[in-house]
Amino acid sequence: MNTSSIISVAIRTIELEANSISGLKAFINTDFVKAVELIARNKGRLIISGVGKTAIIAQKMVATLNSTGTPSVFMHAADAIHGDLGVIQSNDIVLLISKSGNSAEIKALAPLIKNFGNTLIGMVGNTQSYLAKHSDIVLITTVELEACPINLAPTSSTTAQMVMGDALAVCLMEIKGFKSDDFAKYHPGGTLGKQLYLRVEELVLQHAKPKVLPLATIKEVIIEMTEKRLGAAVVVNEFENILGIITDGDLRRMLEKTTTFENLQAKDIMSNHPKTIAWDALAANALEEMKKYNISQLVVEKNEIYAGIIHLHDLVKEGII
Repeated sequence: MNTSSIISVAIRTIELEANSISGLKAFINTDFVKAVELIARNKGRLIISGVGKTAIIAQKMVATLNSTGTPSVFMHAADAIHGDLGVIQSNDIVLLISKSGNSAEIKALAPLIKNFGNTLIGMVGNTQSYLAKHSDIVLITTVELEACPINLAPTSSTTAQMVMGDALAVCLMEIKGFKSDDFAKYHPGGTLGKQLYLRVEELVLQHAKPKVLPLATIKEVIIEMTEKRLGAAVVVNEFENILGIITDGDLRRMLEKTTTFENLQAKDIMSNHPKTIAWDALAANALEEMKKYNISQLVVEKNEIYAGIIHLHDLVKEGII
């Protein structure tokens, strides 16, 4: 194959799989609605099973559903008939995935599930198959062609199954009112989790609180900034209310304007109305504020009282950036 033919095959594959996804719109019917509503109000779990490539799709669906608030369990269809059926409880719903709906494992498993009294949802490409005829609810994932050049390897069909599973998961999220706080609860690790749950207060507590009174001398300001190592000092009154901020930049600008600063005080060189953020705000929101104003630190306040400084380096360290 030359470069042109490789590109052509790749584009053809993408187009065929895109068409298989687009074709699913015709199968979003009353059975799909029944499946969503049944799973949403069910008190048990959703057991998802398949064999071969569909087993992999089932595992992906389980991962998506669990992370978005729908308790789900994967059960391999072949293992199910050799002991794993014990995972199914009386109030569980079972979803079997199969393109043909006629594989030996599916034919063996479907009647056992029905005998248990569990609701059986079939996700199937062949609507005349054994699985389709023995399911309580049928989710159709028929595709015209596999992207495979010999129309055999599961490609378009597995893509359609995965997208149908995503459609189920998203509808269930909407019904349950699943929000970002819920998502954070199930994703506490890594950068994504930190963006959703890490709050400013947790970062501020790692630092000292550089502060000076309005009448502090420039020498006192420099000493405070040097000791606290945050490149800034907040000017506060006796009640710890925030009056302004002095940064390294303010000191440089002072030196550019005057050759002597013995008589200058903090109030003379501070920047009024510094950008602030609430103590309980998300760290990710702090980053957005820094980007918005092109600054590297924010003054943190708690009930209108000075609480500390959050620096861009804190966000880098925690992986928020």
